[in-house]
Amino acid sequence: MKHMKFLAVCAVLAASLFISSCDMENNNRSFAHYLQGTWVPNAESPAYPGTLIISFDRITIIGFEQRWIHDTPYRPFRNFPRNVPLSGFSEGSRVNGHTRGHIFIEDGGLRPGISYFYRYIDEGTPGFRRVHLLDLYFDGRATIFERREPEFK
Repeated sequence: MKHMKFLAVCAVLAASLFISSCDMENNNRSFAHYLQGTWVPNAESPAYPGTLIISFDRITIIGFEQRWIHDTPYRPFRNFPRNVPLSGFSEGSRVNGHTRGHIFIEDGGLRPGISYFYRYIDEGTPGFRRVHLLDLYFDGRATIFERREPEFK
């Protein structure tokens, strides 16, 4: 009888550890560090101006409104709410020095992933400057974003 009680206690402990580890795994989803920051379209006069603010586990979409009568399927973030932080995370892998992956955003459930391609370019003149670029693909068409570094005064 003692062995049965001991086995029952062990089974309950093992089950509770398993459940808590699964819960912790879900809560550890975040955006990769290289995606965190403020992103704006890289084009001089973009078709859809806007800003992305990506933090540890949130993304805020500002702008990217429809500007013409007919909406296009490749308008960035066309079916997402604006100006509110949304939960999200990224998954990516490094290939040939660049990173490809998917951004996942939760809005009333997990939305299909948005494909991305991240890279940086080192500009040497005048002085050193690293330009971070992020291509996001909407309906097969890339929109290129550049990370804006905070300006210190």
